[in-house]
Parts: sequence; C-alpha cells; structure tokens
Amino acid sequence: MSNIQKLTIEQKSYIAGFLDGDGSIFAQIIRDKNVKYGFRIRVSIGFYQKKTKHWFILKLKKFLKYGYVRIRKDNISEYIITCSSGVHQILLFLKNFVILKKKNTYLVIKIIEKTRKINSKKEFIETCKLVDKVADLNYSKNRKITSSIVEESFKSI
Repeated sequence: MSNIQKLTIEQKSYIAGFLDGDGSIFAQIIRDKNVKYGFRIRVSIGFYQKKTKHWFILKLKKFLKYGYVRIRKDNISEYIITCSSGVHQILLFLKNFVILKKKNTYLVIKIIEKTRKINSKKEFIETCKLVDKVADLNYSKNRKITSSIVEESFKSI
C-alpha cells in the first residue's frame, strides 16, 4: 500500500507538478493471447530525471511503493508504474492538482474504471477508443495497435 493518503496538499501539488513537467500518463493496447479478447489495456505513469537525480526517483518510488525504477541506456532515471490499481489510486489523489495532464488523468481513470466492467467486445472497443484519445494527447509516434486494429481483428474472427 502506498503512502499517498498521507500526502499534504503541498506534496500532492509537487508530485502533480513533477508529473506535469517530467512525467507521463499513458495507456496502451497490447496483444495478449491469454486474455478474453486477445488484447489487453495497460495504463502507466512514468516519472523521468537525469541519472544524476536518480536518488530522487528512488525516494519517490519508496514513497509511492508501486512500480519499478531503472536507469536507461541514455542515462535517464525512469520510474514506471503499470499496476492499474496503483495508477488508479495515484491519479485519483493527484487529479485536482495536475494542470497540463488533466485530460490524460481523467481519461486514464475512466479507462481503468471501464476496464473493470467490460462484458462485451463492443465495450472493449469503446474503451480502446479512450486509449486512442490518450495517445492523441501524448503525441504517440510509435503506436502500433489502435481501436481500429482491435475492431478489425474482431471482424476477422
């Protein structure tokens, strides 16, 4: 369990500002033969800093508890949270404090909540369309799987 419930308003504001500036909120559609529709939706939050500030990323990870930290080959310290319950909890606590990524925040919260209640291919595609909206907000360049691809794969089955 994270310590996020214990955050002061100043701490929430700081983390939200860090997320707005040097962070990312994203959602992806991933092929997965082991799930009902052959695809799954992954939501993530990422925080990034130069390797020289790795100590801060480690401190943030220790505080938030979720996710993993690594140093990339380009000397960027990266803290990624992909656990949907962790992403959900963190975004719920920061939603009133983020500014630049407010739309991303609300869309990813909505995606997580819809994903928990999907009962049909139609509902899955609707949720995938929300993933497309998050990708548009993030100017995603390397995206391969969109709601259209999911929809086409359902038609071919």
